[in-house]
Amino acid sequence: MPFEPEGVPSTALPYFEDSTAETDVWVPYYSHGCTFGPELFSSIMMNMVHNPNINSTWLFRADILYDDGNMDEATTTNISNGVPDTIQPVIRSIPHIPLKRTLVRRLIPRSERRDNPLNQTCTFHFTNESETLVTSLVLYIPHVVSMEHLPFYHPKVRGIAHLHQWSTTSRSGTISVHFLGGSPSDLLDPKLGRIAFHLLEVLHRHGEGAVQGYVKRVHHDRVIPQARFQNRYAELKSKYSRRLVNTWAESTDPGKHVFEDLGIAAFLIELWADMYKGKEFPGFVDIGCGNGLLVYLLTQEGYNGWGFDARARKSWANYTTPTAMSPSGKSLEEKLLLPSIIPAHRDRNNPSQLLHSAHIHDGVFRSGTFIVSNHADELTPWTPILGTISNCPYIMIPCCSHSLTGEKYRPPPPRDKSKPKSTYASLVDWTYTPYYTSTAVLRDTMKM
Repeated sequence: MPFEPEGVPSTALPYFEDSTAETDVWVPYYSHGCTFGPELFSSIMMNMVHNPNINSTWLFRADILYDDGNMDEATTTNISNGVPDTIQPVIRSIPHIPLKRTLVRRLIPRSERRDNPLNQTCTFHFTNESETLVTSLVLYIPHVVSMEHLPFYHPKVRGIAHLHQWSTTSRSGTISVHFLGGSPSDLLDPKLGRIAFHLLEVLHRHGEGAVQGYVKRVHHDRVIPQARFQNRYAELKSKYSRRLVNTWAESTDPGKHVFEDLGIAAFLIELWADMYKGKEFPGFVDIGCGNGLLVYLLTQEGYNGWGFDARARKSWANYTTPTAMSPSGKSLEEKLLLPSIIPAHRDRNNPSQLLHSAHIHDGVFRSGTFIVSNHADELTPWTPILGTISNCPYIMIPCCSHSLTGEKYRPPPPRDKSKPKSTYASLVDWTYTPYYTSTAVLRDTMKM
């Protein structure tokens, strides 16, 4: 079913009553037909309660502070920064559509320097008293004294409603979006119409996709919990991003590289917190470290390590720090990797081909050193081999695909027919499978 919503006339009566206050009126904005029933509607809306980033790119996530339908989830471990909070839900009185479930979530923005988190009550209402009509309603009520206190990422309204009405005879329904203002003038902003259109479009897309059998193929946050990663990323971003962007020495886009490496650093820090809890950190080496920013971030955060690349970068002048891990005592070094398992070949008739041993690394590291292979290109397929030789854990974040000889290479599809057949999946399968050892390849899909 294509998305072709109907705008609701401003003179239309409210679709449902609210008896909380005499002047409270929920104004409908858009409606649309649907083929998904009440159970799918409730499931989709619950997913949106837990994942507000589906509707707004300004938001990281929601921490569930209270849930009368699942109190095991509403623990202080889910609360941003681990701070306990006593939460009182804000309940609206909706006649004829009984309240079935109440949650309170904390909306976590991507940048807390720009906007503060916001607590919001989410209530699920349901009735099937009519023999032919089933009504489901979900309300979002922000916890603010006045709308002036609403953050940028929240519409300037006192409440948001998603209504689902389902005919049991025709097996079809209608979805609609409604806003609760403080006064009629509050709802004159044209921006609210665009927001209502977007909210309804997202609900329609997810609902119709579920009816057609859509199955999520990529599962995020399998290694590190989302909240921990996002909190660490926000901390690093606040601490480093402005200075790093303003002092960027390379010709490449700082907006891409700085924030990407901040995300990888956040992931590694949380990963290492789990791996080495109660143990001494063994150090790390970044093979093919490029501009050296990731090494710099990790060392600044107190993790001993170094990186090397075939050629130095201009940015190394800003990012090189002392370390006991590297041969030279510097955190960034110009070295070529010539793995020890490859016999050295020298053309004695051509001395210019002889490379000074100080510029060669044999790929042997102290046992336990954590190998980072981040967009290492030609070194990517060598990473499992190097980890096996030195008994080192490693992480690979592949980019361009190369063979062991350094040539560009397109791996065949995975032999396991149940695996995805994308180019990236083929590269990961080909790189990982031939050199499987007890050392785990740590993979996750990160959201930033």
